[in-house]
Amino acid sequence: MSVDAIRMDGKVAIVTGGAGGIGAATARLLTARGARVAIADIAFDRARELADAIDGALAIHLDLEREDSVEAMIADTVKAFGRIDVLHNNAALLGPDIAQNDGHVEHMATALWDRTFAVNVRGTMIGCRAALPHLRATGGNIVNTVSNLALQGHMIQAAYSSSKAAIIQMTRAIAASHGVHGVRCNAVAPGMTMTPALREAFPPALRKVVEDETLRDRLGAPEDIAEAVAFLASDAARNITGQVLVADGGGASHVPGLAGFRAFFSGEHA
Repeated sequence: MSVDAIRMDGKVAIVTGGAGGIGAATARLLTARGARVAIADIAFDRARELADAIDGALAIHLDLEREDSVEAMIADTVKAFGRIDVLHNNAALLGPDIAQNDGHVEHMATALWDRTFAVNVRGTMIGCRAALPHLRATGGNIVNTVSNLALQGHMIQAAYSSSKAAIIQMTRAIAASHGVHGVRCNAVAPGMTMTPALREAFPPALRKVVEDETLRDRLGAPEDIAEAVAFLASDAARNITGQVLVADGGGASHVPGLAGFRAFFSGEHA
């Protein structure tokens, strides 16, 4: 892989959910590699604060539940920068209140299921739909953030994991339909990643269960996932499309720790 292939000079990228965590790390890295970046987030003040700290970045308010907001994100980026080369669909419905109520199907609230799919799947689809004409023009690509939970069965987060599995299929569908137009579409599947939101949503004992199943000596950091996204977005990955890059520290590569989760939720952990 040449150094030049990993560079993003002259390219324009949109990062949704770009105000914090994986999105913010990705926005910083793409900028460091030469891209101009639109940071789109429902937390507009935080997006603007980050954009102000990055040369040439643009902050955009994004509400994935509103079709007009998603379409405006694409239009505003093109108006500001003249093109789109990368759409990184990273935003998802995953606040602490959501995570605490997203359990198994027997006790699933229909409203939570519907909202999860509206934000994660429908919102991502609308963004892809609006961006694809611009990506055809530039030979650009899409990188979707999914989750290793979309590849495994679990006793928690049934709505979230199901929505991410749907995005994996959307990734393959776009890769299949638009490869002949020069557009690539891939996904990155992080494991538990130490973002501020995750620290708030998952107690230390539960994080330890996952950490013990990780083949590395720690859980992943946002910067680890940003590197995977930046690789797939770059010309270094020009022959990769329709793929899911699992970036979970090896957690999905061996027999998982379901027993640890079962013990945690049955009250065996303090």
